[in-house]
Amino acid sequence: MTVSLNDTTNTTDTAGPIVVLGIGNVLWADEGFGVRCVEALQQQWSFAPHVDLIDGGTQGLYLIHHVQGAERLLIFDAIDYGLEPGTMRLIEDDEVPRFMGAKKMSLHQTGFQEVLMLALLTERYPRQVLLIGCQPEELEDYGGSLRPRIRLAVDDAVALAVERLRAWGAEPQLREVPLSGDESVTVPTLSLGAYEAGRPAAEQACRVGDERFMPRSA
Repeated sequence: MTVSLNDTTNTTDTAGPIVVLGIGNVLWADEGFGVRCVEALQQQWSFAPHVDLIDGGTQGLYLIHHVQGAERLLIFDAIDYGLEPGTMRLIEDDEVPRFMGAKKMSLHQTGFQEVLMLALLTERYPRQVLLIGCQPEELEDYGGSLRPRIRLAVDDAVALAVERLRAWGAEPQLREVPLSGDESVTVPTLSLGAYEAGRPAAEQACRVGDERFMPRSA
């Protein structure tokens, strides 16, 4: 399910740098949605030279130069909308910083809201901004993976992004051969394939803290 807040797809002028940011923490289950989206987008599609795909992770204010330098900015993130898990919502332009601060789930959202507000204050805010946000299902699972319905939503989010990026003049081209994990925008050891291959099974991993210091049950 996708909900659009509004539709401001003015495409009369498609010149200028385009930045695609995936933000979030892949170590906390569905919190990694945004990063997995930009990773999947890069693996499946190539773009014109003026398009940059960036794993923003939890960098916060360190992303300011990317935002200030963008004519158009597309953001992937897990957002708590209070909706059914897996539901996506599209937020546009000046609504984006306000909406990201409405219901924070983690420190990275606080930091990125500040990035957007700083871009506004310095009058170097992108002409167009699109936030593709997905309602997470599980966040309290350290070392866990995306839940199945959130993983399915990644494909939908990528499709929505490609549609908008095409309208923005990003010239998306489907790759004949998908990129490998080693070529991903994410750190190679944290790309989805490597992360899943190296992650221990749930019954073998303690995801709530260091079990050596947890009180034993009677």
